[in-house]
Amino acid sequence: MLTLMKNGEVYAPEYRGKKDLLLAGGKIMEIKEDIDLSGTSLSVHEIDAEGKLIVPGFIDSHVHLIGGGGEGGFKTRTPEISLTDATLSGITTLVGVLGTDGTTRRMESLLAKAHALEEEGVTCFVHTGSYQIPVKTLTGSIESDLIFIDKIIGVGEIAISDHRSSQPTFNELAKIAAAARNGGMLSGKAGVLEIHVGDSADKLRLLEELAAKTDIPIHHFHPTHMNRNRELFNAGIQYALNGGYVDFTTSSAGQSRKKEKEKVKCSKALRLMLEKKVSISAITFSSDGQGSLPLFHSDGEYAGLQVGKVESLYAEVKDAVQIEDIPLETALRVITSNPAKILKLHAKGTIEKEKDADLVLLEKENLMIHSVLAKGRVMVENKIPIVKGIFE
Repeated sequence: MLTLMKNGEVYAPEYRGKKDLLLAGGKIMEIKEDIDLSGTSLSVHEIDAEGKLIVPGFIDSHVHLIGGGGEGGFKTRTPEISLTDATLSGITTLVGVLGTDGTTRRMESLLAKAHALEEEGVTCFVHTGSYQIPVKTLTGSIESDLIFIDKIIGVGEIAISDHRSSQPTFNELAKIAAAARNGGMLSGKAGVLEIHVGDSADKLRLLEELAAKTDIPIHHFHPTHMNRNRELFNAGIQYALNGGYVDFTTSSAGQSRKKEKEKVKCSKALRLMLEKKVSISAITFSSDGQGSLPLFHSDGEYAGLQVGKVESLYAEVKDAVQIEDIPLETALRVITSNPAKILKLHAKGTIEKEKDADLVLLEKENLMIHSVLAKGRVMVENKIPIVKGIFE
């Protein structure tokens, strides 16, 4: 069946004006001011997008697909994500990570969940490994995981500057980064190193040393949680000005061990970075969805836990537009074209001919999510999930 979307205003994410979109086979087949199929004998599903903004499907580059954490014991293991958690939030592509627990949660389960979500209708990839080193891979090596397993596109999240990490040394992290880079080059994948940056005073020291003392490019690293406190955020400004990427976590629960180290809200962080002349192409948002967001006392002891929510991803983009006065086409990049480019997801992140038909319709007057299509299939229509996960 053909799908014809008419009369919507397209943000690709740059503004393209009012256009019609023709979708078939999960792809965008045509983008024109007017597409008339009245003379065809083929079956056509027409979507009236009048009064709607058509934007690329959102990419959440850091999601705990099978849950995470457990810092407060077995009872605090967070639950798996469901299909409609993602689709109702406009997310059509997810990248799964393990996080703190690489023992009771394993790569086999993460990969299986990614396949399950794909079968239900969205796109999923994963990174190999967890906080800990040596990296626990599927095949026995980072390079082999990247080369032979299609869904594995990077490594991590590896933790640095955190009391929960394996306290990696310069040489250890350099070898992991080199393996990720080589595996990525040989497989045509990004091979990025997803880096969890914690709350310690070391901040980005290891990454800065790696960029200065090795041949590994600074843009090979994707450090996340860069807005967890103001000190780390400020360090991230210079890091980004030096050519690195910075990823802000949209889930809002505090993670600092010190009350005075308050998290920088993502929408505000985006504005402040742009004011400091950081390139918009260096900035991404991710949700840390289904991850544990533990709270610790100043002595490092567990104090409580909340769960990351994928719905926070677009909420922060919307706040960037409505509160921080950032243009929509600029704000959208941090969850569409930017992660697509960094992760080498060539079919994702923009509205272009022959790209995947991952689309979100926003209500023009309030920017609320109205409908969501994943690879041309309507997943959410008028805020109601049309497709649900098998157990929902």
